[in-house]
Amino acid sequence: MKKLALLAAAFAVPAFAFAQTVDSVQSLGTFIMNIINQVAVPVLFAVAFIVFIWGVFQTFILNGGDEEKREGGKSLMLYGLIGFFVMVSVWGLVNILVGSVSLKSNAPNYPQALYQH
Repeated sequence: MKKLALLAAAFAVPAFAFAQTVDSVQSLGTFIMNIINQVAVPVLFAVAFIVFIWGVFQTFILNGGDEEKREGGKSLMLYGLIGFFVMVSVWGLVNILVGSVSLKSNAPNYPQALYQH
């Protein structure tokens, strides 16, 4: 539990440091989306790739003669491929939704209040 709290604090401290530069809710949302798109997604893809490669290594190199251990490597390969498939599918669905709802980068035109002089 202490390790989880330490890990959470390690990720929260930079966010608190950047909080001083955030001047609006929109810029905070943009900052969070940039962290997700530029850090979290590549890390998840890298983890899925490493799991797949470790499964290949276990199946074909480490455990070439032991059929039981080869099955473990095959399951890791399968989990890595399933992870890739799920991530690419979700990424595609999000892009379809963003494109169909026109959320690209255009701010909506809000009605202006009428001022009396």
